[in-house]
Amino acid sequence: MNNFSYKLEKNHNPSMGLIVLQADQRIELDARQQFEPEVNLHISRIPSAATVTTETLKQMEKDLPIAVSLLPNAVDFDVVGYGCTSGTSVIGAENIAKIVKDRCKTKHVTEPVSALIAACRHLGIERIGFLSPYVEAVSTGLRETLFLSGVETPIFGSFNEEIEERVVKISTVSISDAAVELGRQDVDAIFLSCTNLNTLPVIKSIEEKIRKPVLSSNQVLAWHMSQLSNGGLSKSCEGYLFK
Repeated sequence: MNNFSYKLEKNHNPSMGLIVLQADQRIELDARQQFEPEVNLHISRIPSAATVTTETLKQMEKDLPIAVSLLPNAVDFDVVGYGCTSGTSVIGAENIAKIVKDRCKTKHVTEPVSALIAACRHLGIERIGFLSPYVEAVSTGLRETLFLSGVETPIFGSFNEEIEERVVKISTVSISDAAVELGRQDVDAIFLSCTNLNTLPVIKSIEEKIRKPVLSSNQVLAWHMSQLSNGGLSKSCEGYLFK
């Protein structure tokens, strides 16, 4: 046997972690589209129920520590994102940050709610039209959190869907038509809520029709993770948020 010496290399690219719902078929694909290939993106999955209710969202608080602990122990993360908008409103952003930092080494933690608030402040947005795939009760807590952070949601629209696996199948045409209808009302911008909703392909076209910013869960999460890690976002990202 030949024994060889070797040198260890340091990684100078951003290291990011992402906690993805078991049922989510969209966020991981969107993240890899929005980040540069050089980003070291590590994914862990968390169990999630087939139906979306306050109770099933709350259950993820118990499962989150295990999901975080399955990220590579040797990595010093620049940022870790928890990929659930409605789940954040139920569990709480501060609670999520504590759980994540207790179970892995990371400088920053974010999720779609904190990311949305940061994006709204960045763009000077105070009133948004809110489009959700879920029944209104699931979004009530999130809208209250936004209100307390200075972002009003006077216009609300929903596809009234409870089954998670159907959300990813909602057509981009349906999303666009609903967003345009909401966006033509008295709001500063539109928010497309849910990390499992296929929003990236239609953001630019909706913005062109309503002449207002359009934000989505996966878009603002990637943007905020990039902000917190000082880079890594693809130059191909489109929309008011990236101008």
